[in-house]
Amino acid sequence: MSPHIEEKVRILLCEDDISLGSLLADFLHRLNFDVELCSNGEEGLKCFQKRHFDICLLDINMPQMNGFEMLEEIRKTGNEVPVIFLTERRATEDIIRGYNLGCDDYLIKPCPMDILLCKIRAIMRRSHLTKKNSEVEFDLGNGVHFDSVRQMLGDEHLAARESELLLILCRNLNTLVERNVILRTIWSQDSYFASRSLSVYVNHLRKHLVGTKRQIIGLHGKGYKLVEI
Repeated sequence: MSPHIEEKVRILLCEDDISLGSLLADFLHRLNFDVELCSNGEEGLKCFQKRHFDICLLDINMPQMNGFEMLEEIRKTGNEVPVIFLTERRATEDIIRGYNLGCDDYLIKPCPMDILLCKIRAIMRRSHLTKKNSEVEFDLGNGVHFDSVRQMLGDEHLAARESELLLILCRNLNTLVERNVILRTIWSQDSYFASRSLSVYVNHLRKHLVGTKRQIIGLHGKGYKLVEI
């Protein structure tokens, strides 16, 4: 599989070994990452405070401010940006300290670049899923919003299962959600009666969505997806 990254991810790379830092930055640039390279923790922290980053790769043994101190300053602000330590320090107490300070992974140098890439991708997938699953309100177009907590679609109050169904579809906008996944998520079973109920709720939601910029499309025997129109 090609190591292509579809969305440009912003990485803060802090590494005091200029040769290694440049090598890593070049490797990540070629994979379409947006990389900011800093040679010490103090410079890295100032850079972090000026820009948004999706993930940080930090060495620990850096001048002026080490990686532990830098992460501690980042976490003091309440920022939960994913952080990977990339370091030669392999002592158990250092690894424990890193995780206690809030790092997401701790890699020992020399670390193969392909392994580093896999770690970055895995963390970014989890980060994206967490953000997506934390959404509770969705803009459906033409001034209509769906509030999944209050179960309100515009001025209409939805039934509990209508709201659950619409939430699943909104969180997977333009993506097919398999019928059996919906049934097991909402009804906890894939039975004939649950399947009939699903069809009824889909028809109800289609009527509610008239006037918005969203519609539900069904693929016979497969599932449903909410699409932009």
